Amino acid sequence: MPYKTLREYVELLDKKGDLIRIKEFVDPVLEIAEVTDRVCKQEGGGKAILFENTGTDFPVVTNIFGSINRASLALNVNNPNDIAQQIDGFIKSVSSPKQGFLEKLRTLPTLAQVAKWLPKSIRGRGECQQVIQIEPDLSIFPILKCWPHDGGRFITLPMVITQDPNTKARNVGMYRMQIFDSNLTGMHWHRHKTGARHFAEYKKRGDLMPVAVALGGDPAYTYSATAPLPDNIDEFLFAGFLRKKRVELVKCITIELDVPSDADIIIEGYVDPMEDPIWEGPFGDHTGFYSLADWYPKFHVTCITYRKDAIYPATLVGIPPMEDTYIAKLTERIFLSPIKFTLLPEIIDLNLPKEGVAHNIAIAKIVKTYPGQAYKVASALWGAGQMMFNKIVIVVDGDIDIQNVLEVAKYISDSVVPQRDILLWRGPLDVLDHASAKAHIGGKVVIDATRKLPEESPNETSHTNDGYENLYEVLSRKHVGLYDFNTNLLKQGISVLLVSIDKSLNVQVKTIIQQIIGAVDGQFPKFVAVVDKEMKLNEMSLLTWYLSANIDAERDCYFIEKGGTRLPCFVFDGTRKCYPVDNFSRDWPAVVVSSNETIERVNKKWENLSFKNFIESPSSRFVYRDETDSAIVKPYVK
Repeated sequence: MPYKTLREYVELLDKKGDLIRIKEFVDPVLEIAEVTDRVCKQEGGGKAILFENTGTDFPVVTNIFGSINRASLALNVNNPNDIAQQIDGFIKSVSSPKQGFLEKLRTLPTLAQVAKWLPKSIRGRGECQQVIQIEPDLSIFPILKCWPHDGGRFITLPMVITQDPNTKARNVGMYRMQIFDSNLTGMHWHRHKTGARHFAEYKKRGDLMPVAVALGGDPAYTYSATAPLPDNIDEFLFAGFLRKKRVELVKCITIELDVPSDADIIIEGYVDPMEDPIWEGPFGDHTGFYSLADWYPKFHVTCITYRKDAIYPATLVGIPPMEDTYIAKLTERIFLSPIKFTLLPEIIDLNLPKEGVAHNIAIAKIVKTYPGQAYKVASALWGAGQMMFNKIVIVVDGDIDIQNVLEVAKYISDSVVPQRDILLWRGPLDVLDHASAKAHIGGKVVIDATRKLPEESPNETSHTNDGYENLYEVLSRKHVGLYDFNTNLLKQGISVLLVSIDKSLNVQVKTIIQQIIGAVDGQFPKFVAVVDKEMKLNEMSLLTWYLSANIDAERDCYFIEKGGTRLPCFVFDGTRKCYPVDNFSRDWPAVVVSSNETIERVNKKWENLSFKNFIESPSSRFVYRDETDSAIVKPYVK
């Protein structure tokens, strides 16, 4: 059964022992985020948290999707694969060939079911309009400031409702909203998003653009706003499919848009396309780095409505794993079937590991039947909606569990010959990608770890997993700029060398690696992963996140040469880039961590926060905490 309210879902979590109620005052400015960060990084995602004392009339709930169990429960299924199977069955039912009239008739109940999921406008006021504030004041809500260098407070879990002025097609997207005044926010929609396209159409007309923002209600609404749906699929229709009940909509009070009648909070207003934009940000983003300030449209609030028992929902994003890790897992599972049917019939499974923050790393498992198929799969994925932002695609086949990242690493180590199986590409990148030389576009890399057919090349690999004695000896010598190294993966039979570099010595990564190779007599690993000295080389999950976030494959992924000959070795340079060392002209964002002051404040009140045990701040273990006093990292010192 669908949830009638967000509160109903929260109370169910409480009943199941999957909710922490905090009655002590926790400040929406930095403290709620710090508590949430400690909880959501626990094994399995921790629990949801209800902050009952926020200094306002509204409680705040966070981490409601923050585990596989809660993400599934939010959509009323036992497992995300249940939804995938439902989609799979529906697609097969309506797309399979029909031999006769009776077979065609059998599809009618399925199509009729779709009609029952269509959103429906109802008359009168909805529960979301029990209280109406015609003179809107956003300060009544406990809106969070999440990280110390954020530009201000941000609404982080909004369902932003817009409409194409020409076709009247509706879109529900999730775009963060910075608070600038009691009735003014930013509207952070990227140029690739549907909301931005609607904005462009209103700009052509010179008309005001009505915008409604919904918060809360059935969690299926919130998830649907994040889902990478085609433009012609209404998010509220998709929500109806997920909850197996249509979404009932009511008219806004001051604008001509419909909103879910059972949402918790509605913010109505408009964007003036002819108005100068506002300088919005920085914001500690889901990449684990700050997205830096830029110009975005202003959203003018004309009315606020809410339920009498409204809960203010919020999410926190930053260094993975966080709540969005599990939202991404929902998407990965749910949209595998459509990818199979419409794009890649050979695909068996897809993994978007948490370290890749949904778009930096993708692992695809296929049934391979012809040469070059891995490159076709990578190209198709890069052409599929938001997958165009992906930077690293790994394609495998055979008997391998791609949800086990260590198993995938071993498989790549055993089967890949770098100079044969790695291809560099170029294409669009996410607006939030900070590593490319120019915004929005940069390099990509595909690793073909499939078995090779006769038309491709021999299957022999160029390495064994031993014989690195000379390498260990060379690494132990003093090399200018080499800060640390880790050979644990090599000793596990995975041909990857981990290296950290001190770039403050004004030494380039290529120079250091070439010096080491020049001194090695014999075998060298297939892959070298390079990061900054601040990264601990024994924390593989963090290192993988940092590495994949910081590479532009065009510049930072390359083959090693020795004596004019290309070696079977490939480097990933995941160090941060700057002008003095790398001729890099863009500002480099800081890693998202809490301040010492916030950590200490939360530490002092921890025993009053309903937790059984003390949880150390994840930020306190991160060296970058002391590296910068702003959202931008200072250049290396020569």
